[in-house]
Amino acid sequence: MTSFIKTFLSVFIVIMFILILQAIWLYIKDLAGKDLDMITIAKFMMYTIPVIVPLALPLSILLASIMVFGNMAENYEFAAMKSNGISLQRAMRSLIIVVGVLGITSFFFANTVIPWGHFKQGNLRRNIVNKKPAMAIGVGTFNQIGDINIKVDKKSGDRGQYLHDVLIHKKNRKRSGNYTVIKSEKGELKSSLKSNIIQLVLSNGNYYDDLFPENAQKRRSSPFVRSSFETYTLNIDVSALNKDNLDEASVTDNHRMLKIHELQTSIDSFTTKFNNNLSTYHEQQHKRWAPELFKTRIGKETEIIEKEIGSDFISELSIYDQRRTIENTINKLKQQRSALKNRVFQLNEEHKRIAKHEIEIQKKFVLGVACIILFFIGAPLGAIIRKGGMGLPLVIATLFFLTFHFINIFAEKAGVEGAFPTWVGAWMGTLIIFPIGIFLTYRATTDQGFFDLGGSIESLFSRFKKKPKSPSAAP
Repeated sequence: MTSFIKTFLSVFIVIMFILILQAIWLYIKDLAGKDLDMITIAKFMMYTIPVIVPLALPLSILLASIMVFGNMAENYEFAAMKSNGISLQRAMRSLIIVVGVLGITSFFFANTVIPWGHFKQGNLRRNIVNKKPAMAIGVGTFNQIGDINIKVDKKSGDRGQYLHDVLIHKKNRKRSGNYTVIKSEKGELKSSLKSNIIQLVLSNGNYYDDLFPENAQKRRSSPFVRSSFETYTLNIDVSALNKDNLDEASVTDNHRMLKIHELQTSIDSFTTKFNNNLSTYHEQQHKRWAPELFKTRIGKETEIIEKEIGSDFISELSIYDQRRTIENTINKLKQQRSALKNRVFQLNEEHKRIAKHEIEIQKKFVLGVACIILFFIGAPLGAIIRKGGMGLPLVIATLFFLTFHFINIFAEKAGVEGAFPTWVGAWMGTLIIFPIGIFLTYRATTDQGFFDLGGSIESLFSRFKKKPKSPSAAP
């Protein structure tokens, strides 16, 4: 038991270190160029540790059990134990208790510490991204900075302060929308990147401002004013975004940040809202598009038109009016179809949100159960392959765990999409590896290999061998 605990802790620390580096590399775009101090980076790493535990813990148990039992089988310790009347089940008894306690502890960890880690890491990463808006001016895409959208084709300078081919869409405070467009060949950030006011000096450009005349007829021609400039200075207020409080929590409703009782409360709220929206939508659509009501409404409108215009009112219209009537009808049908698609999409998104919360509840139980099952896979597998160390056990453990992990990912996604119940999506990987654990445990306790290929092949070829004739059949 001592060797298993030591091996498990060593493997767990190494895997955690690798996953932390992978997380930093994944979010390097958000962290780089922000002048972050070591305390902030240490906080980010500390908040990342609980987030990656659901990956590191099962893999560590699987790898440690294969290594320990493989090393014992390789050194013929199991043979010595069996000669003294100690079976494999008895050798695993103490470790089963340890892994069981670890599985139960992982449930409470998944219900308390992991949501806290997601909460802290998510909000810290969000605040780091907004710490320096000037650094958020990317190349080739529009970036929202203050009250403008800015796009540049190239940046140069030691601080990226020189901008080339600048295109700016500026919001209008009086009307919603971007009615001002500024385009220039060059630009330069004059002020400090730590300032709440970004001073952008543009060179050799044009200024376009859309007009909004009161006359509707003139408004159709979309008039605008164009002016050229050699130098134009634009001051951008980013005090609301350039904040120093990186511990501010602005995101609190993500399903990964909630405990079981909070998830259940959210599910009840979302389900009630979803059912009310669905019922209201069905009633509205039934009143508007039900066949019997639709025929009645059309019949009444037809009677009114026939009384006022005549039965063949379409032929009474001019070609232009006929065309416009048909186009208006087609446009209304398109609008209704588009509204129907948008409503269906909205209801699907609400259903997916409920499914994600339901899966998150199940995942808190899956973590502990998966740890126990993976132990019952790793321990007998190590006794069967009879190989310790970090070579073959590492390869086998990685293949098993990646298969288990990918099955969980695809099953959870299918559960969110509604392919099958959410609990099946959360437990799919565990349900698949459970019979594998039973099979391997049986093979190991009965001193059999992983597969008896020799006996299987021999029995297969024996079917095709020519049977000798019996003496009674001889002439």
